[in-house]
Amino acid sequence: MMETESVPGVMALANMMNGGAFHTSFSSPDADVILGAKDHTLFRIHSWTLKTTSGWFRSLFSMPQRSSSPNHPETINLDEDSRTLESLLLMICGLPINPLISYDEVDALLFAAEKYEMPGPISLVRVLIMTPPLLGQPLRLYAAATRCGWEEEAKHASSQSLALNIYAPEYQPILRKLHTGAVLDLLNLHRDRREGIRKRLDEQPFVTGTTMLSCPRCRCKIDHHTWRELKYRVVMEMDVRPLGDTIVDVGLTDWPEAIACWDAKCPNAECTCLLYDKVESLRLIRDCINSLPKTT
Repeated sequence: MMETESVPGVMALANMMNGGAFHTSFSSPDADVILGAKDHTLFRIHSWTLKTTSGWFRSLFSMPQRSSSPNHPETINLDEDSRTLESLLLMICGLPINPLISYDEVDALLFAAEKYEMPGPISLVRVLIMTPPLLGQPLRLYAAATRCGWEEEAKHASSQSLALNIYAPEYQPILRKLHTGAVLDLLNLHRDRREGIRKRLDEQPFVTGTTMLSCPRCRCKIDHHTWRELKYRVVMEMDVRPLGDTIVDVGLTDWPEAIACWDAKCPNAECTCLLYDKVESLRLIRDCINSLPKTT
């Protein structure tokens, strides 16, 4: 006789669940196994399907089992709710599958597929998470991809995360669920982009600590405060949105710091030459942002 208490994921075996109703897509009397969801929905399915698509069920059915009538198969009660179990069974049976519209569904489905050793559903979920609306949640995508070892999807998600301020409070619960290596990789990507542009703005031909603090035309003393303020704004913007698009598309033209910098002139009334080349500065900053690392 099979000892269900020793098998993970199975709550009990019973001849019939009280108050249970069969799912309309899984109610064939020809099926020889009944699976019960935790919300009491029943699923009739062929044991052959379970054995050929699930390592967990293959092991389960290889154990000695008590005999049951073909017309009254035993019910295997599982931990999953009916929505998750329905999605899982539709996938392994080759039936039209449920659309996945939230990562709560994705996580529950992946957990069940991993528990029951079902590579088919896992591969389908891998495809589905790269489609809308799931594609629009890069941190949840990154969490699922790194947990499952999906490198290509993880890289794509890390690239999409550059449009987010991952330090914002609303993203902390997601980051806490990541394993340490995945969190560090993501934080390093965001930090490296910020530090990359900060380092470039401290190099020639931009104003640096070694730049002569005088007007190139009349040698009047210049303190370059407008450039320092713009540089600080650029670095801070990269910290909250490392993608850098707001800098090159809007910031370097419309920010008050940018306007003040490009309008800055030599204080010598007889000179008043512009101190900074706006067109060349924008080109160099854009090139720098484009050259920064884009994925983990």
